Amino acid sequence: METFLLINGIAFAAITVYGLYLFAKVIATRVAYIRLGKKSEFDREFKERFRRIGKIVFGQSKLLKDKKSGIIHVMMFYGFILVQFGAIDFIVRGVSPGNHLPFGIFYPGFVFFQELVTLMILVAVVWAFYRRYMEKLVRLKRGFKAGLVLIFIGTLMVSVLVGNGMALVWHGHEMTWTEPIASLIAGAFSWLSPTAAMVVFFIAWWIHTITLLAFLVYVPQSKHAHLIAAPINVFISKRVPGKLKKIDFDIDEDAEESEEEISFGVGKIEDFEQHQMLDFYACVECGRCTDVCPASGTGKMLSPMDIMIKLRNHLTEKGAAITGKSPWVPTYAFAGTQGNQATSNEEAAATVQHASLIGDVITEEELAGCTTCRNCEDACPVNNEHVGTIIDLRRYLVMTEGKMDQDVQRAVMNIERQGNPWGLSKKDRIKWRELDESAYIPTIRELKKEEQEFDYLFWVSSMGAYDSRSQKIAIAFAKLMNQAGIRFAILGNKEANSGDTARRIGNEFLFQEIAEKNIKEFEKNGVTKIVTIDPHAYNIFKNEYPDFGFEAEVYHHTQMLYDLVMEGKLLPKGKINQRLTYHDSCYLGRYNGVYDPPREILKSIPGLELVEMKRTKENGMCCGAGGGLMWTEETTGNRINVARTEQAMAVQPTMISSACPYCLTMLSDGTKAKDVEEDISTMDVAEILALSVFAETESKTA
Repeated sequence: METFLLINGIAFAAITVYGLYLFAKVIATRVAYIRLGKKSEFDREFKERFRRIGKIVFGQSKLLKDKKSGIIHVMMFYGFILVQFGAIDFIVRGVSPGNHLPFGIFYPGFVFFQELVTLMILVAVVWAFYRRYMEKLVRLKRGFKAGLVLIFIGTLMVSVLVGNGMALVWHGHEMTWTEPIASLIAGAFSWLSPTAAMVVFFIAWWIHTITLLAFLVYVPQSKHAHLIAAPINVFISKRVPGKLKKIDFDIDEDAEESEEEISFGVGKIEDFEQHQMLDFYACVECGRCTDVCPASGTGKMLSPMDIMIKLRNHLTEKGAAITGKSPWVPTYAFAGTQGNQATSNEEAAATVQHASLIGDVITEEELAGCTTCRNCEDACPVNNEHVGTIIDLRRYLVMTEGKMDQDVQRAVMNIERQGNPWGLSKKDRIKWRELDESAYIPTIRELKKEEQEFDYLFWVSSMGAYDSRSQKIAIAFAKLMNQAGIRFAILGNKEANSGDTARRIGNEFLFQEIAEKNIKEFEKNGVTKIVTIDPHAYNIFKNEYPDFGFEAEVYHHTQMLYDLVMEGKLLPKGKINQRLTYHDSCYLGRYNGVYDPPREILKSIPGLELVEMKRTKENGMCCGAGGGLMWTEETTGNRINVARTEQAMAVQPTMISSACPYCLTMLSDGTKAKDVEEDISTMDVAEILALSVFAETESKTA
């Protein structure tokens, strides 16, 4: 027996060292691939980052948005952490029979707890198998690889229970409450001799050990690399959701690079920053992002999950070709895979290295479909930042290759020339004031002539200034500010474009020109507070202009109106007898967390019945206008705005409201497409509030 245990111990030590070596090798190769990318900036706001780890990683907050899958994952996550102590105890009992972890009088309780956890994990494995292969959720991939982790985990749990049961028979122990499952197994096999039970024990023990080490090696070279990458990814992800990074256009004329080599955006995998590359390996392939994507849901080519997978696979293959480090271990078991071929075959390596990132890996059609709504990022359990990745690729297409959809190109050129996407005259930007002369809407220049002060700059936006429907929103908001005694002014014809459309389309150069001009205008006029009806302008002024040296207090009009209503400066007194559902703007909601102020305003209006759509707040569906798509026509699949309108119609409203001129336009078009515009009106929160506040002089019906 001593000789057997010696050989058993030596074999265990050898295979464990080999397994740990392979694990370290895989980790080292992935780190080497990630280091091919550009270095990332990282702020040291550790308190906030650790709070995020607590909420998302240990609190499983994002996973629990899907209750069934979330509960399964919580069971596996915590179960697998807790069961590791039992695995160590099991290994000790195989290396040194008769011994166990030194927990003293607590050991029986420890064993009982471990059995319960093991059983819980087995239940989770069976449930997960059912969800993937029997219920067949659309977002979940099927096949051998997709279920391999369930086989690993199930094998680990069953081998422990069988081994524990055989240990009871082997050592002649009675059935005990501390090991209920193992006792049942021991009872079923009580007819075995101690020697036979010992043999079965060591078979189960070796199955457990080899499976555990195989799982360890498998994890970092599979989608389950998220077990390692995800906590790091959550920790280092952006603190300001959706914020785009600034491109430095200063070019060193003395640099040896030729003009042809100068490019902007991401044209090859190495152009991504290292934190973006970590996203690729953190991807769980759970499909939550694609499941909520408005483009994917309406039949477009885009799948945020597929973008991550394609980029991850390309990085692995190209990383192997560049570094010469094999991505798959043990190498002899994966000799035929492309990544390993790239490390041993010059032709394969050349093919991978010369593959076009946009074209061979990611298609232009996929990039064009993104509305930048960030629903994918909100749904992602590991904080992957799909939108920034897509926009970096768009930047390369637009600024380096000069490729742009014709409709988008026309809008961008109009913004560059006239400061608005329609190309209407700059001199006409102020004409919207003429729609209602009872509203006092001064320009900064007019106030200066009268030697008067203003507190807020009202940024009207191109929609508010030129779009006939949005002009009514601007008028309504201005009159409400007049009523509440708010001192505000507009730039008038000096107002241009916020630059959001240009930046999200990928024309960073034009955006920075616009931002620089706007900032000069703000600083010249002493602007310290901005309020706007445009969530896109709100977001870019608040979160992205500070990178260019301008910081101000920025408010969305619903935030201001909420404060004014709560303070009693605006009194909703007229009844509006409507059944209303509210649509969340992506740039107001997911980008900035503003969900309650618009709803509280609507709730304060007498007679108004507020009903929520199935997809609302954080999971509210995009209207389809973001990312510059307001200016394009959808040529594939169904129209996003119509799909969103159908979701609103499902709760049988008589009115649909929003707090964004883009959203309102898209929803209005949606009601027309469904032939319900006569039955369902579409109005901005400010317009509805104005109807109630000015009920004595204005109609109360919408």
